[in-house]
Amino acid sequence: MAIWLLGWGLCAEQAGAQEAKQDRGYWEAASDTARDITGDITVSEMKLSINFSRFTIAQILELTPANATAVFGADTSTRGGGNLYRLDVPADKRFAHHNTLCGEQETQWMATWSDGRRLQVAFFSGDSMPAMTADALAKAQNVCELLEYVR
Repeated sequence: MAIWLLGWGLCAEQAGAQEAKQDRGYWEAASDTARDITGDITVSEMKLSINFSRFTIAQILELTPANATAVFGADTSTRGGGNLYRLDVPADKRFAHHNTLCGEQETQWMATWSDGRRLQVAFFSGDSMPAMTADALAKAQNVCELLEYVR
């Protein structure tokens, strides 16, 4: 019985790690806003690629379903996973159609949530880590863009 419980625990841990990595890979812009600002993107363990530009990212925390609901309005009854990343995209960096991610501010945070086929991405400005609650985000001035991608 102890061996079975240990094996089940390891499988559950691996499933959680796999859900957190669902944001990795090549993603096609699905929303008009994503097409207008970034075009297609690629997320890897340490890089975000937007319109032939690469930015180093660092995973800060794994999002919970409650975080995803607060940021994206995602249905937490469906499986998925996502992360909060730290990055540094200069305010003057232009992408598709000469658009920026956060207007005149540096983009310093990226939150993701994916069910494996669809990826939602939120970009934030500011030095402080964004609070991932609905109340805090409703009052936040640092939410830049909410974009959607598909495989």
